[in-house]
Amino acid sequence: MEEKNTGASPAAEMTEQERTELLQIRRDKLAALQEAGKDPFALTKYDVTAHNADIRERFEAMEGQTVRIAGRMMSRRIMGKASFMDLRDGSDRMQVYVRRDDVGEDVYMDFKKWDIGDILGVEGFVFRTQKGEISVHAQKVTLLSKSLLPLPEKFHGLRDTDTRYRQRYLDLIVNPEVKDAFVKRSRIITAIRRYLDEKAFMEVETPVLHNIAGGAAARPFITHHNTLNIDMYLRIALELHLKRLIVGGFERVYEIGRVFRNEGMDTRHNPEFTLLELYQAYTDYNGMMDLTEDLIRTVAKTVLGTAQITYGGVAIDLDRPFERLSMLDAVKKYAGVDFGAVSTLEEARALAKEHHIEYEERHGKGDILNLFFEAYVEEKLIQPTFIMNHPVEISPLAKRMPENPAYTERFELFIVGREHANAFSELNDPIDQRGRFEAQAALKAAGDEEASDVDEDFLTALEYGMPPTGGLGIGVDRLVMLLTDQASIRDVLLFPTMKPKEG
Repeated sequence: MEEKNTGASPAAEMTEQERTELLQIRRDKLAALQEAGKDPFALTKYDVTAHNADIRERFEAMEGQTVRIAGRMMSRRIMGKASFMDLRDGSDRMQVYVRRDDVGEDVYMDFKKWDIGDILGVEGFVFRTQKGEISVHAQKVTLLSKSLLPLPEKFHGLRDTDTRYRQRYLDLIVNPEVKDAFVKRSRIITAIRRYLDEKAFMEVETPVLHNIAGGAAARPFITHHNTLNIDMYLRIALELHLKRLIVGGFERVYEIGRVFRNEGMDTRHNPEFTLLELYQAYTDYNGMMDLTEDLIRTVAKTVLGTAQITYGGVAIDLDRPFERLSMLDAVKKYAGVDFGAVSTLEEARALAKEHHIEYEERHGKGDILNLFFEAYVEEKLIQPTFIMNHPVEISPLAKRMPENPAYTERFELFIVGREHANAFSELNDPIDQRGRFEAQAALKAAGDEEASDVDEDFLTALEYGMPPTGGLGIGVDRLVMLLTDQASIRDVLLFPTMKPKEG
């Protein structure tokens, strides 16, 4: 059985025996190379002088120049004493013309035996073919690494999402357009850092392993430290350590880091994800709203060149001032229910039953308001909208509104029906904070796995005094999804969490 050099790997109907034979052919080729003293894995470096995208962009200046390029052979057309191949590096593809009389008969014979997927180095001059395609005319060709597995069939590529996510390296090889989202992700994070650095924020790092779970309502991952013989939690938020730094005298801090939540997985949730949290002394949630709006608009313009974007076929205007609605007004607007007129828990429960909103016995009036918001409002918030003034029951770390203590100075930013940011005027009253922690601990004792513990050290820090502070959290993955028009969080995570394959 011979493997053809067409760029196609075996069709789906290939038998296991045929696949085994095909894989053996490549290993036999490697063994023959090694026996001939041409082991490709023995090479340690190759001096690259140009990348394919640069050659295309600067062709007029580079025409006729000798370059050294390297990449993966994705296809090849052998025409007797000359061949064309498609060589793809990290920037783009390049057509390479390989002629026996230029590279030598022995090298050319070896070249014809090499496989699609092999990594090659090419030294030659830049030219344009008679058909007008920018190319490199090879004078030397070197096998730099042997591919022992065939790539997916060239016409159909790799479309199975499960395989794409499990074998991201293969996805990137055969679906080069996938790389664009990850390039933009890197630029988005760089743009966020630049924006915050220019606003005098300092980037810091805080612990990933925590002694207690806190900073958000989420079920944590639990691990064990052998030397200390204690259970520890992978962090579910960055908040409590960053606010300790505000107490310590840093006035503007931020962290971009991984957090971990032991919860469900869907198109918007992955057990580990990237979170931006920042804290600024002497401001409040209004200051955070202004910063959030300006940050997202600036990042979009920096990375995409525009604040007019499209997500899922829907035009989103990030240039227009973001709408601002209280949660009470939003529920009144979209559900037709005025919770401002609801004075008792019994009235709230009656409204929930009337509107077929399921609630739990532990839920207070504020919790039920939030359930109405989730059921009637959230998915309708397509254009950027700040939802403000959340009930205290669902905001254990936010400062109460002086004029209405049942609600807090908190906002969430919604775009295309999804939460993209969460921010507070941070609670700096240690007595009030202790009461809310204890309420959360009671919920946890009653079986709520998302409730937090009492963080005594954080309470001690607050007792030393924390200035009025605004805090903000932005889900970086969701922001990347928005700015790259990706429907699933797995399409913006290079290595999303996957259940192990059986067998």
